Amino acid sequence: MIYLDNNATTPLHPKVKEKIIDFLDNYGNPSSQHEIGRKVKYYMDVARENIAKFLNCEPEELIFTAGGSEANNTVIKGAVSCCAFCNVARTHIISSVIEHPSVLNTLKCLEQQNVDVTYLPVDKNGLVNPVDVQKAIRNETALITIMYANNEIGTIQSMEEITKIANDNNIPIHTDAVQAIGKIPVDLKKMNVDYLSLSGHKIYGPKGIGVLFRRKGKKSLCPLISGGHQENSMRAGTENTIGIVGIGEAFCQLSLEMEDEVKKIKYLRDKLEAGLKNNISNISVNGHPQKKLPNVLNVSFNDIEGESILLRLDMHGVAISTGSACSSGSLDPSHVITALGVSPEQAHSSIRFSLGRENTEEDIDKTIIAVKETVEFLRSISAI
Repeated sequence: MIYLDNNATTPLHPKVKEKIIDFLDNYGNPSSQHEIGRKVKYYMDVARENIAKFLNCEPEELIFTAGGSEANNTVIKGAVSCCAFCNVARTHIISSVIEHPSVLNTLKCLEQQNVDVTYLPVDKNGLVNPVDVQKAIRNETALITIMYANNEIGTIQSMEEITKIANDNNIPIHTDAVQAIGKIPVDLKKMNVDYLSLSGHKIYGPKGIGVLFRRKGKKSLCPLISGGHQENSMRAGTENTIGIVGIGEAFCQLSLEMEDEVKKIKYLRDKLEAGLKNNISNISVNGHPQKKLPNVLNVSFNDIEGESILLRLDMHGVAISTGSACSSGSLDPSHVITALGVSPEQAHSSIRFSLGRENTEEDIDKTIIAVKETVEFLRSISAI
């Protein structure tokens, strides 16, 4: 199987798998004071330090969660809850129309609790205009949450400008960086966001583990999960130690391999794009032509349903996606593609190819042939 759905999830890095297997017999609770517990706590501390080194932040600024979705929920719900608890009249959040479902559905939930949300539009390439961010700010704005890089089209937002606007107006700023980590450089000392979310299974680590960055000195959020003192009292419950060791090793491998891998993956992505354009007519590429992740290619194959392409390519041994894996159960066209101003029909015809470290030139050559045959077949039967 040729796997081109790495934005949905990635396979375990071999070194991560080895690290997890070596750790499995360490069953202690890291909150326990005896030797068995202290040993597991040591492994956790090392993992946290490795992640902090990669992101250029302090280890104590990192909170382990069950994934990117939980990290997003923690910030968004926590920001509003904290304002209410502190008796501050801040009940407004600024976001964008192309956020991940874990952000959009959380915001919809809060709207039912009298929180006002401004959903900023994007241009034809998927970019939020920083001027729109500035205009949307109110006295009661509690949070600005804009994703760093889009999971469907790969467009990278102008986070430096957006973050400066938030900082200048003394408004907390959060970014969902789940798709950005491991694909573009992220330096939290330079970035100046207050909160950042990431996920282990997007960077060749295990599922069920994520990280929330909370900048030191920022007012504490109300925890999403209350209980014990774990994670500086920000995330109760005994930690997923196996997942933490795994994500720590995943970041170690990123430190060693990311630069070379990104170059290789971008070359393969560009080869795929050129091959599809040269061999298939009436297609269009979605997303920004330059400001996009090096591994993502989103293409609309006009006059064909994307689901039909997906199913037939699966029969050819090529795994791709029609959009976010978290929205795959919906029959509606992608909210990201429609936000670009295209028709629902074109949105329905869009396919996402997301490449990873294991892909080869042979994979790309075979994929181009498979897509060409699939599109020609589907167009031929639709014309009957």
